[in-house]
Amino acid sequence: MIAAPRYDMYRLIHKALRVCMAEALAAVGRMDPEDDGERKAALAQVGEMLGYCQSHLKKEDAFVHPAMEARAPGSSGQTSGDHTSHVHWFRDLETAVVAVEQAEHETKAAAAAALYLSLALFVGENFVHMHAEETTNNEVLWRTYSDPELIAIEQAIVASLSPQEKAFSLRWMLPVLTPAERAQMLRAMRPAMPAEAFAGILATLRPWLSDVNWWKLTATFDAPGLAV
Repeated sequence: MIAAPRYDMYRLIHKALRVCMAEALAAVGRMDPEDDGERKAALAQVGEMLGYCQSHLKKEDAFVHPAMEARAPGSSGQTSGDHTSHVHWFRDLETAVVAVEQAEHETKAAAAAALYLSLALFVGENFVHMHAEETTNNEVLWRTYSDPELIAIEQAIVASLSPQEKAFSLRWMLPVLTPAERAQMLRAMRPAMPAEAFAGILATLRPWLSDVNWWKLTATFDAPGLAV
């Protein structure tokens, strides 16, 4: 008999982070460093991605790791150590972004290539790090906490986010969820939101969904609730 899946607070946010990092890396990889508009857009995307990663790291340090330590002392040591390394990565990548911004004509391509290599390593290391959280950390959390307790931790994290952080996270998260995950999240959000705010989220989401996925979403709600 297959056991029912446990609550995984990492799954959805990590989907968002993975695609946000991958798209920032792709933007730098195809960037024409001589094109001012293209360069500024790609570097701004990297900056937003780094801000997203920093916010996520701080929330895990403030909520998830203390919860692990409270019931399994020492269990967060590996990922906490990774986070310390990531703080240095953030500084180095911010410096590399500035180097591209300030490079003279003859050095722009080299500065862009250096940023791309560093960013690729950062993204790769983070993918490995998130896998450890989804496996090793979840084993600890599932062994020491009930699902309602894990949901309460996640809700505390969400409550601590600024409106800007919530909007940015939803922009990256909702398009990359499965249809069932997307509908479940929106159903949970809808009762607590004014109709105008909910319609705004849907209007922002619509361009990022295929016609098929939009149809699957609208099929789970009454038509007026999804009119935008």
